[in-house]
Amino acid sequence: MKALVFNEFGNAEVLTYQEVPDPSLARGEILVRTKAIGVNFADIYRRRGDYYLAGKPPYILGYEGSGIVEQIGAGVTKVKVGDRIGFADVPFANAELVAVPVEKAIPLPEQISFETAATVLLQGLTAQYLTRDSYELKAGNTILVHAAAGGVGRLLIQIAKLLGARVIGLTSSEDKADAAYSAGADAVFLYDASWPEQVFDVTNGRGVDVVYESVGSTLAESFQVTRIGGTVVFYGMAGGDPPPVDPRMLMDTSKTITGGDLWNVLTSFQERTTRSQQMFDWITEGKIKIAAPITFALKDGSDAHRLLESRKSIGKILLIP
Repeated sequence: MKALVFNEFGNAEVLTYQEVPDPSLARGEILVRTKAIGVNFADIYRRRGDYYLAGKPPYILGYEGSGIVEQIGAGVTKVKVGDRIGFADVPFANAELVAVPVEKAIPLPEQISFETAATVLLQGLTAQYLTRDSYELKAGNTILVHAAAGGVGRLLIQIAKLLGARVIGLTSSEDKADAAYSAGADAVFLYDASWPEQVFDVTNGRGVDVVYESVGSTLAESFQVTRIGGTVVFYGMAGGDPPPVDPRMLMDTSKTITGGDLWNVLTSFQERTTRSQQMFDWITEGKIKIAAPITFALKDGSDAHRLLESRKSIGKILLIP
């Protein structure tokens, strides 16, 4: 099979498209011929060497994708050859064939295209658990969403509006602010402005009920704009490591910080199926709109990495085998 691989850590130029052995199936696994593969910042971090990688080169990136089941391993009964499936947490996805543990397979309804599945699964399931498990949003809540024009950010906005919340977004440019407004944000501010003051202005000095913090380096400001008794949900650090949190501040203000990690909630085939079905229903019913992805051929994966790394893209980036 063909795959996008790299033999040493570095910039996008280390990625090459070449022939590698087909994956072998273990018990409980299925072989999926990929139709669309999601590109995420975690792929860049792994390519640079910022994240630990097991095994030896050539390394294959990718954790998210969709395709058709081509073969099933021993003991598999939940899916069959020819089924359409997606996955959000299976390694070595930047390839024509991927061995997927059946417990991590997500059945795709006919109304959900391969491209939509690869666009929405990882980011959509993340937005879903952030608004349901990390902090259960209710009608009337006011929330602040960092990186509001990103994939998770725009889905957070839409889910929050669906649940009756008021949404304030933060972005880095006017173009991205327009994207956040298009997703339904009530107000959007830029990082290079005095955004904490602006947040207090639009909340009449009260602050927000919850901040969805994915930048990291802005954690202190996120706490600043959180109301007394409010919550900061920390789920990423795209802008650098967060400063230490003073527990005395938490005590004095009755504020809460909670972490969020998708893999702590996607714990079974049933959990994946149930959660993804809600996302798919929202999409097919028109309650959530998924922006058209930016697509690259798998062989042009280095170009996809460069675009994502530039932070100039708006919308999900996919690789098509």
